[in-house]
Amino acid sequence: MSPISAVIITLDAERHLDQVLNSLRGVCAEIVVLDSGSTDATQAIAERHGARFQVQPFTGYGEQKHAAMTLASHDWILSLDADEVLDETARSALRSVRLEDVQACWRIRRRNHVGQREIRYGHWSPDWCIRLFNRSHHQFSVDAVHEAVHPRGALHTLAGSLLHFGYIDLADIIRLKYHRLKGEVYRTKGRRAGTLALAFRAGWAFTHSLVLKRGFLDGQAGVMVALSAAVNATMGLAIASWPSDRQR
Repeated sequence: MSPISAVIITLDAERHLDQVLNSLRGVCAEIVVLDSGSTDATQAIAERHGARFQVQPFTGYGEQKHAAMTLASHDWILSLDADEVLDETARSALRSVRLEDVQACWRIRRRNHVGQREIRYGHWSPDWCIRLFNRSHHQFSVDAVHEAVHPRGALHTLAGSLLHFGYIDLADIIRLKYHRLKGEVYRTKGRRAGTLALAFRAGWAFTHSLVLKRGFLDGQAGVMVALSAAVNATMGLAIASWPSDRQR
């Protein structure tokens, strides 16, 4: 079997990192952790699991993940975030996957949680992510936020799930730092939106998640997830459309 390098970027990731790295045991030939200045126990946890740990200032999510990938010893890359845990089915699938076509890549379903509660409806579900690929044919986009790997060959589905523990509680769902990054990207690209366009986008995103995607079945959490959809659809554009200090 072709060896797989697990690649993770981190910043103060001690909350879930031990569980994440435990799920990689017996699955990958190596673990590479690229940190951007943690002050908690992230480094100690990574080194306890035998990971290769290096530090680099954060340059945006796409560039940071690309940099982490270049540190790997093997061409087959399994990319995880520091709050994503492979379930047992995914672990078994990775141990038996046939990595023969270097142009192929594999997606896996991510199951998003708020605290320990899984969000089963709304625009978060289903959430498919490409996480296994050969770096000789696939690269991360260099987007500062919402980076992705775009398939250039056959796209397969890996059995099992990624358990994503990305949100501590309901208040953690809306993270303004991502929207500020997105706003800067939109401003650079010249994307703008007026008041009515923003209002329409917000209303549609909220309704789509809560009603059409049945987010109401997740109760209060479904409402907040739908609200995050509205914010995600508008905040970056609103920031890009708002005069910057240099323009005032």
